[in-house]
Amino acid sequence: MHYLASLFKFCALIGFVCGFFPNSYSQNSDPRILVGAERTNEYYPKIKNKNIALVVNHTSRIGNVHLVDSLLSSNFTVSKIFAPEHGFRGNFGAGEAIKSEQLPESNLTVISLYGKSKKPTNNDLQGIDCIIFDIQDVGARFYTYISTLEFVMEAAAENSIPLIVLDRPNPNGNTISGPVLNNQFQSFVGRQEIPVLYGMTIAEYALYLQGELDYFHTHPLDLQVVSCLNYDRQKYYELPIPPSPNLPNMLSVMLYPSLCLFEGTDFSEGRGTDYPFQIYGHPEFQLKDYLFSIKNLPHAKNPKWVNKEVYGRTLTHRSAIELFYNNRFDISYLLDAYYNTGSKETFFKQADFFDKLVGSDSLRKQISKEMSQIEIEESWVPEINIYKEKRKKYLIYPDF
Repeated sequence: MHYLASLFKFCALIGFVCGFFPNSYSQNSDPRILVGAERTNEYYPKIKNKNIALVVNHTSRIGNVHLVDSLLSSNFTVSKIFAPEHGFRGNFGAGEAIKSEQLPESNLTVISLYGKSKKPTNNDLQGIDCIIFDIQDVGARFYTYISTLEFVMEAAAENSIPLIVLDRPNPNGNTISGPVLNNQFQSFVGRQEIPVLYGMTIAEYALYLQGELDYFHTHPLDLQVVSCLNYDRQKYYELPIPPSPNLPNMLSVMLYPSLCLFEGTDFSEGRGTDYPFQIYGHPEFQLKDYLFSIKNLPHAKNPKWVNKEVYGRTLTHRSAIELFYNNRFDISYLLDAYYNTGSKETFFKQADFFDKLVGSDSLRKQISKEMSQIEIEESWVPEINIYKEKRKKYLIYPDF
């Protein structure tokens, strides 16, 4: 089985379609960092003679080798594969329902966790002795890989199956920022009472869920983590591969937490262009200094304002590294759009979805009342401080 060739072909296609900037996805800026998957001596002994299920996608690599290939070549028994939003190969657009599939290279089945079910069923896990979770996250609450993690944790606990989480750096992991979710607005794009930028790696978040949720107090989970080696959350980390089709480079990864809220408005967030999550606009945007057009693309089907000329702002001149070292959930782009829109009445076109992304209806109401950015950001502080105290107990790496 050689998944690597097809994965690299897809990555090359993303680079062509999405217009990679020079060095936008080169090797990691710190080669001394070893991700959890690379530390095979930490988890290989635990999976010897086990029937293994993997929760993976195109980012699940040990250097240049996919985790599936690595385990099979080492004579481990991979029995099933589960894949999150965007699919096993990472080639589906946001929100696209994905069917389970048989891999043509083998007899292995990839069970979709973003289709009929978002949680492995008891039947799916029959005969499984161990689950390995290895997916690159981006550290924003509404990026759904952490919701998939939570459901996998539940399924593992219910079936008394050990879960091993192979950790990877959080590219937005050097800050805690944004409103904390109100559980009345819980959804698959936000399940827990955490800020938009929650400042934990995916393994730390797994430990947080295990410790904070009553569910895991009544359903004990054998959770094991394999940490990264030499990871410093205060140091810029460049992802070696795009985590999803519309995050084609590090600039989009850094801007995504702030620009994603446009998905709940009538403004474009750049889907259907070469610069998703690096530009925003609307046909009636009152400032006319930047013009772009939107098309249907394989990874961006039926985007807002398709085949229309759109005026807006470009952030393509920004530096991903500079944004990292000044990292925050930045609502200035949203306020700029709101105050320069043709119609404030239609701005929150998908108000319910906007509130789910934010995690409450407070931000939408604050903007409608024309509260200042400082006033809005100050309103987040009390709940952020409560969250920070909870978070401390689950950190694997030194805090910022």
